[in-house]
Amino acid sequence: MRERKYFIETFGCQMNEHDSEVIAGIMEGAGYSAATSIDEADIILFNTCCVRESAEQRILGRISRAGALKKRRPELVIGVGGCMVQYPEGRQRIKTRCPYVDFTFDTTALERLPEILAHHGIPVGCLVGEAIQPKRKSSLCAFVTITYGCDNFCSYCIVPYVRGPQKSRRPEEVIDEVRRLGERGYKEVTLLGQNVNAYGRDFNPTSAGKDWDFGDLLLELDKVPGIERIRYTTSHPRDFQERFIEITARSKKVCEHFHLPVQAGSNKVLRLMNRGYTKEGYLRLVEKIRELIPSASVTTDLIVGFPGEDDRDFEDTMDLVEKVRFDAAFTFMYSPRSGTAAATLPDQVALDVKKKRLERLIRVQNEIAKQINEAQKGKVLEVLVEGPSERDPKMLSGRTRTNKMVHFPGPENLTGHLVNVLITDAPGHTLRGEMTNRATI
Repeated sequence: MRERKYFIETFGCQMNEHDSEVIAGIMEGAGYSAATSIDEADIILFNTCCVRESAEQRILGRISRAGALKKRRPELVIGVGGCMVQYPEGRQRIKTRCPYVDFTFDTTALERLPEILAHHGIPVGCLVGEAIQPKRKSSLCAFVTITYGCDNFCSYCIVPYVRGPQKSRRPEEVIDEVRRLGERGYKEVTLLGQNVNAYGRDFNPTSAGKDWDFGDLLLELDKVPGIERIRYTTSHPRDFQERFIEITARSKKVCEHFHLPVQAGSNKVLRLMNRGYTKEGYLRLVEKIRELIPSASVTTDLIVGFPGEDDRDFEDTMDLVEKVRFDAAFTFMYSPRSGTAAATLPDQVALDVKKKRLERLIRVQNEIAKQINEAQKGKVLEVLVEGPSERDPKMLSGRTRTNKMVHFPGPENLTGHLVNVLITDAPGHTLRGEMTNRATI
């Protein structure tokens, strides 16, 4: 009997990547193996993103390719899940443009996916809820979701409408999952949520046993044996407490990397974005990080060309970039997203102006990042070896605690180990070096 195969195509954030790991676990539990391309798959599953309308158009194009395959192979099963199917307009677009899709599924309720698959002739046993074991892409680093949904309602973002209000996982569930990962040899976990800093805010203290917050969770996870590093994303500056910085400073496991999306440096624009903090407040937060953890890295997200952003507002953003000196920044040009408050704001910025601002921002930020990386030369940094470099198999690759990628020569059997690397060069956005000795795990 021919082996049945599945193919999952994932779009969007790390939350979606982890959801796809859960979906893969369901499919493997059903006796399917992973296909290397959609052409050899018996079932194709798309895990979609809807943050930007341009992403939706690209996704619809990819689904259409699967539809062409289905014309030749009518027995092919196509399913679509993720954010795009979790709001009415997205579902309607799929229904209208891709009528050959067999089913859609809600990734906020993946425990129902086995039932949906069974309805389409794919028996998957009795997997429900926490019994579903993700098929993780890495045997070293794992994603662990701690919150679902979002309560922030930033004016440019559709996520709260799609993923619903915030719901925190019970702390004992999270701790148990991380403990099991440590027992299986995982060395690093990344805690996931739209706003991890708000973890526990939705708990009823009576049902949860106590008032848990993100700091409490970090303190408990810091005790889990086997796990060497703890990361988290995404943070919200409004909810980022000084206590979290203090915990990181004392912890041996929580990494000194702070991804704090600021989005803009203009108080006017931040107010229009409904971000809930000011430029001055953000700068104070970064100052406290640098005071308590001088070696910390700070990265961010930035949007240029938001409605109402004039030249002075953009200069405020550039001033913030120069003051903070981010290690890295994900930069975006604003594009209206239907269904969000920002899409209806007046004073939309002309495309050519947005392009010029983005080009300048990228140029300045790249120079800052280059200078920061150059300053690493001569330092000995602890690196968690992730495996051979994708570009040069003779080199090993790994990340520092501050999330900088390092390439250096060494044997493949060091994968999963902590090593000390003397940084000798800083080409592009990565570092190069020579291993000095193996660190203690």
